[in-house]
Amino acid sequence: MINVHFVYLGAAIGAAGTLVYVRDTLRGTTQPNRVTWLLWAIAPLLAAAVEFRSGVGLRTLTTFMIGFMPLLVFAASFHNPAAVWKARRLDYACGALSLAGTAAWLATQNGVVAIVASIAADFLAGLPTLMKSWSNPESETASSYVGALISTGILLLTIDRWTTEVAAFPLFIVCSASVQVLLVAGRAGPRFRAARARRGAEAPQAW
Repeated sequence: MINVHFVYLGAAIGAAGTLVYVRDTLRGTTQPNRVTWLLWAIAPLLAAAVEFRSGVGLRTLTTFMIGFMPLLVFAASFHNPAAVWKARRLDYACGALSLAGTAAWLATQNGVVAIVASIAADFLAGLPTLMKSWSNPESETASSYVGALISTGILLLTIDRWTTEVAAFPLFIVCSASVQVLLVAGRAGPRFRAARARRGAEAPQAW
């Protein structure tokens, strides 16, 4: 376990990663999905509110920043017409389900249920970007996900008493950010498709 004040360092790293994403969005080289980034702001901010009410303390800062920084990405997407990824019906469906998870948070006073609802909402909000990162990783910037991974990793290292309220949301962010880094920086989708095409080309042809 490390000192809880390392949370400040983690929050700074996470913010720096997202600011690079904002820069690329302003340039039009990154096309964020607005449905995802708006809802990625709402769910973590609600989770931060739950953590604050549950007495999580300074560690709430990380969750708050994970919610606040996507608001900057969402706002930046209106600056450059080239920085918009066209939303599909599936994106809006995921957004509606995400809002349903948010409504579940509003309807309960149970901290654990609220955290679980926030995680579900955040996951559903991220599905459109997850699919986009698989099919078109060049439309994304990995820095934000790397920053979130490092930031929440540092947060987890500060935990001295593991509870659902303290650890559940950061653990989810570590998992989801790791997948995004693999898809965007590792170009997992194009690599998989290229490997499948090679196997198809090397397969013996039937006469």
